[in-house]
Amino acid sequence: MITLEQAKRLTYRETIYSVNDVNADGSPQRWRINGKVQLWKRDAGRIRIPIKRGLYENSYLTENNLGEFIYS
Repeated sequence: MITLEQAKRLTYRETIYSVNDVNADGSPQRWRINGKVQLWKRDAGRIRIPIKRGLYENSYLTENNLGEFIYS
């Protein structure tokens, strides 16, 4: 699982892996960091990182779903 401190150090084009979802061949889904890490001054525990999988699937890595991904 990714911790909040690890998430703050992620950079553009790094790869993270899903814990819950797998590809057709059984390997974990690969998601790529697709932009800048966004932090809030008023709430140090809040984070939002754009991530991408494949051509059309986009999402955000937030403090709520950090436990669903691993970083290796």
